[in-house]
Amino acid sequence: MRVRAVGGGMALAFTAGFNLANIGAVASRIGDAYGVGLGVVGLFTTGLFLTHAALQVPMGRLCDRFGSRVVGGAGLLVVAAASTAALGWRETWFAIGMRTVAGVGTAATFVGGGDYVRATIGSPLALGFFGAVSMGSGGLALAVVPLLPGWRAPFAAAAVAAVAGFALVAIAPREPRLPAIARALSVVDRRLLPLAVMHAASFGLSVVLGNWIVTLLERSGGESEHVAGLIGGLVLFVGVVSRPLGGRLADRPAAIATSFLIGGLAIGVLVAAKPAPLMIIAATVLGLAAGIPFASALSGAQRLRPDAPGAAIGAVNMIAATVILIGTPLLGLTFSLPGGGRTGFAVVAVLYALAALAVRRERNLVSA
Repeated sequence: MRVRAVGGGMALAFTAGFNLANIGAVASRIGDAYGVGLGVVGLFTTGLFLTHAALQVPMGRLCDRFGSRVVGGAGLLVVAAASTAALGWRETWFAIGMRTVAGVGTAATFVGGGDYVRATIGSPLALGFFGAVSMGSGGLALAVVPLLPGWRAPFAAAAVAAVAGFALVAIAPREPRLPAIARALSVVDRRLLPLAVMHAASFGLSVVLGNWIVTLLERSGGESEHVAGLIGGLVLFVGVVSRPLGGRLADRPAAIATSFLIGGLAIGVLVAAKPAPLMIIAATVLGLAAGIPFASALSGAQRLRPDAPGAAIGAVNMIAATVILIGTPLLGLTFSLPGGGRTGFAVVAVLYALAALAVRRERNLVSA
């Protein structure tokens, strides 16, 4: 039963993470195929995060009421249907619309998956592995989607991942349910804000960077799409290692704060966009640093609101999703400025490092 629970939770994590970066992996190709600029390509991801961000708390409430396995499984079906529909018509407004629909599904899979892992396994380490898969699948998208032919590649891959994930969730066991009175309580709580800042930087900003690092390395570093995709994939993929480690470091605020400072420095190095060996090192360091705070942010939210853990996860992730929603097209627009995106990457480096200030505040609140 535990093995099936792990499979179900990780399947939900995979689909949520994969859809964050599958368009960014081939941004230039998508722009050429649809006849639009990179700013418009950024709206493909913005459309997804418009609904993904808006529905985080509502999906958490649905998890608390109906069960996270049911909500997450329904989300996988939504992603599969929207991604399949996008294969049939190469029209910009239609593709953005289907990505917006897919965002409904990713909201359900991420919140449902995190709450399902909490309810069935219930440890910061398990949440770390959940985060590892969600981040690693985004890195896998950056590395693999460029290898697939045609403009349909990101949509087809997303549909296949969602269908395979649904099969695993279907055989996963049901989770224990919350008491009815607890499910009715409000989740509005300012104590969640420092946790949300940590998650918005480590997860949100790393996804924003992941959507554009391939383009940066292509245009400013002179790398091919495939090489740039492999390097860029490290930003998200190596979190497979550090997110479980972050579960073990959840009670060590100094280590978490240091990870933000190191991550900001690594982003600063990426501004150079070359040489390739240095970019590989910087992308690896950033990916490792970005994975550390994940388990602390989500487990801290659940500890603060044991009465509504699903909604608490949704509230924390809503801020990160909003950062992705706004930051992805903004960073894309900086490629039209002098420096070809480097200015935007430099700003992100500063913001990322400043998130270290939220760690002490978060620790005081969770320990109170």
